[in-house]
Amino acid sequence: MSFLLLVSSAIFTAKRLITFLHVFQQEEYNSKRFIPWLIENKAFDKRLSVIVIALIVLSFALPSGIIALTLSIGFLTIAYLEKNPLKDAKKKLVLTNRAKRILGTSLAIMVFATVIILGLPGTHLLLWLIYIQLIPLSLVGATYLLKPVEDSVNNKFRQEAVDKLEELSPYVIAITGSFGKTSVKHILGHILENSSPTLITPGSVNTEMGIVRIIREKLTKNHKYFIVEMGAYGLGSIARLCKLTPPHLSMVTAIGKAHFERFKDLEVTAQTKYEIAEAAIANNGKVIINTKVLQRKYAKEFTEENNDHFIHCGEGGTIRAEHIIQKPEGLNFDLVINNETRNVLIPIYGQHHVENTLLAVAAALELGMDIEDILVSLKTIPQITHRLEVKPQPNYTIIDDAFNSNPGGFEAALEVLDQITDKASKRILVTPGMVELGDDHDSEHLRLGKIAAQKTDVTIAVCPERIESFIDGFEEANDNKSEILKMESFKEAQNWITQNAKKGDVILLENDLPDLYEDKIKI
Repeated sequence: MSFLLLVSSAIFTAKRLITFLHVFQQEEYNSKRFIPWLIENKAFDKRLSVIVIALIVLSFALPSGIIALTLSIGFLTIAYLEKNPLKDAKKKLVLTNRAKRILGTSLAIMVFATVIILGLPGTHLLLWLIYIQLIPLSLVGATYLLKPVEDSVNNKFRQEAVDKLEELSPYVIAITGSFGKTSVKHILGHILENSSPTLITPGSVNTEMGIVRIIREKLTKNHKYFIVEMGAYGLGSIARLCKLTPPHLSMVTAIGKAHFERFKDLEVTAQTKYEIAEAAIANNGKVIINTKVLQRKYAKEFTEENNDHFIHCGEGGTIRAEHIIQKPEGLNFDLVINNETRNVLIPIYGQHHVENTLLAVAAALELGMDIEDILVSLKTIPQITHRLEVKPQPNYTIIDDAFNSNPGGFEAALEVLDQITDKASKRILVTPGMVELGDDHDSEHLRLGKIAAQKTDVTIAVCPERIESFIDGFEEANDNKSEILKMESFKEAQNWITQNAKKGDVILLENDLPDLYEDKIKI
């Protein structure tokens, strides 16, 4: 019977570890974020615990063999019912080498605990109850045990990337900002690719080991330019990335409230983002900024002290845009460079992309590209995946803004929804709101809810319990011309769209929550 308990508990534990590893991976294996998530979501076992508690109550009347058999059946039954995040998830669990090491070590820890429990005389149901609840914490324990191994592996890969970058010596362009950095990267990459072979970090890759992987696997001697997106989660994070890829040219797109939960102060955000400027200046390079970043005291003072190294884009800058109009075919504006004006039409959507385009144009000019070649490239900018990407469908149009949800981007997306929808059709918003806004979560959602009430005909609030302030703002500003629906998942919203959307309607998908926000783990 002990063997049956050992096998059944191991099967259950493996399935349960995979469930929690999925969340742990989305939290970047950060225990300081994972443990609060467990507490906030009350992610403790309920189903199997009920069985164990019932057995504790009945233990005086049941023989130990029946208790052990029932517990084994409970382990196997719950394991069978457990969802598989390798298959059943929006963002599926990826069993990288690191994930496998964490999973294997965690399982070994729990199997060792099982052997100890089974080695004690009696069934010890209370210990089994504690065991079940401690399973997710074994992932945290495994990361601490594996830290020397992970550090060794990462250092080896990092050094390989550093050596390769030094050997191939591409011109490194580093981009950071609270938002807009991925869009600027793609626009600039498209412009430069028409001039010389250019490698950009793909998608939203902007972490150290992500950049290391791209250098090791993708960078070749043919690449003249290497455009690196740099993400930040606190002071020193950008500086560390700049040591990996010392920039010849740096760009700061914006300083705002994205990831504000982590920074908590916009001056700290500014100081962190400006580490990229310090690195470029140390390399005798230039820094291109959106002039809006100068609203932050730290950015303004640093820029004034090192003004010869800076190129200003946007209002008051040497490169700016005037007379911006969102047309069905794209953005139309006057591009002003040193007081010379040229009319431009770019086939992307959202007025904030004009600012992103200015930064890209400034970089291309700094690198010596002819303005005429730049203008030709601008005419063929591909839409940026999941960032105000307009996708005509047979019966309606989708605006996919799933990866670009910050307060400014959300507002810009609502403007696009309003501007490109025919008056005879419906403007439909589907959103679960934004994440990582910290103390500004309620105020920003309240403000955007009021705007949504004026810019939509139907708004679907996904996971409404986490954006109550958005719903409050919507209902406060609604003049009874717009409707708000509350749904628990994107799947439910998609079913509604399938049944109700008509030809000509435009549907804005604003943000797509990771599974750890939308899906409630049933355990």
